[in-house]
Amino acid sequence: MILFLAARPVTAPPVRPARPVRPAPRRPRLRLPLRFRALAPYRRIFAVPGTRAFTAANLLARLPMGMLSVSAVLMIAGSRGSYALAGAVTATGLAATALVGPWTARLVDRHGQARIAVPATALAVLGSLSLLLCVRHGAPDWTLFASYAATATTPNTGGMSRARWAHLFRDDPAARHTANSFEQAADELCFMLGPVLATLLCTTLFPEAGTAVAVALLLAGVLLFAAQRRTEPPVAPAPATGRPRSPLRRPELPPLLVTFLATGAVFGSLEVVTIAFADGHGIRTAAGGLLALQAAGSCAAGLLYGLLRPATGAPSGSSRAWGTAGRRFLGCTAAMAALMLLPLLAAATGSLAALAVALLLAGMATAPTMVTGMGLVQSLTPPGQLNEGMTLAVTALLGGIAAGSAGGGWAVDHLAGAGAAYGVPAAAAALALTVTLLTARRRPNRPAAPVS
Repeated sequence: MILFLAARPVTAPPVRPARPVRPAPRRPRLRLPLRFRALAPYRRIFAVPGTRAFTAANLLARLPMGMLSVSAVLMIAGSRGSYALAGAVTATGLAATALVGPWTARLVDRHGQARIAVPATALAVLGSLSLLLCVRHGAPDWTLFASYAATATTPNTGGMSRARWAHLFRDDPAARHTANSFEQAADELCFMLGPVLATLLCTTLFPEAGTAVAVALLLAGVLLFAAQRRTEPPVAPAPATGRPRSPLRRPELPPLLVTFLATGAVFGSLEVVTIAFADGHGIRTAAGGLLALQAAGSCAAGLLYGLLRPATGAPSGSSRAWGTAGRRFLGCTAAMAALMLLPLLAAATGSLAALAVALLLAGMATAPTMVTGMGLVQSLTPPGQLNEGMTLAVTALLGGIAAGSAGGGWAVDHLAGAGAAYGVPAAAAALALTVTLLTARRRPNRPAAPVS
């Protein structure tokens, strides 16, 4: 039996044909609604660890920027009965900040944000408290100027935040554009909520309440912001050739700063004139709401502007290099000049509702102008001097706000009512357009000197 089985031929079992391998079913892609997909650029920048923490702290520190000047105007005008004095005092403080600000920013670049911002803020808080006490106890007018000038050491919190974004996304222009747009919208949000909060505090509690709350928020916000060390830009090493040259040596920067100066005059005059217009109609408490509408329009425009592709072709010293960024900046200033005529026309009707709509529309051109201008400033500033470069822009802006505040206060007291005084912001916007147009036409044809 064994032999028989051994003699049988061994046949292999039949080979079954292999089944075709079916590819694994694809998971259906999750398509977010359009409104969420549109916000993808903002979700991307806030996905970086630490960005949400320093942004929240910086917003707390930046909110008083929209409160302090309005609180000072309401506090001084209410106790001394003069908008001209209130405008002059705020103008003096802003002018002092414009002079001291670049030095503070240079110290921040050399020694770090945390080491400089906290003591600088403490000195500014003392100046604001001094102003409060001088107004409260009827001190001479010169003490108001001296006290408000002492707030000049207030650090540029918005500039420090932009410097962090620029460091985090130094190789990503699209993310920097989105971050700059968010920062401008945050500025507008603070200037939207700040006047409302300041007006509410000064008119419902006591005239000094706005200043008191603002200095508390400023100190707390800066302390929290300085504690976020993970996202703080590194200190730039000192150049081997000695002291670094100022970004002002770049020939392209001074004309751009003049445009910022004129834009600041728009903001400063618009604030004083709107407060006086509401006061003249017997509804002083509505002034903060009117200013908030202008800031709301700018905030919305800034967020939408951040969803666009960044402008290319930042200026490098030639007319061709003015590029898309320069042309877009010129278009933004033209839109601002046109829309700033609306409050003047609405005020002539005497209708607060018409003025509210005009301010909302007028604000829609300011944020794109500031975002594009700040992008140009960043492109002209060496990485190790970002705080100084952006503070120069803010310095020009504050100088314009100071001049606009003084000019708006003078116009309210000497022209035929606050309605006619809306010609001051309209004229300032026209000046910004004129300077930008002349700059675009007179670009030098030679490369700019490098900044060491």
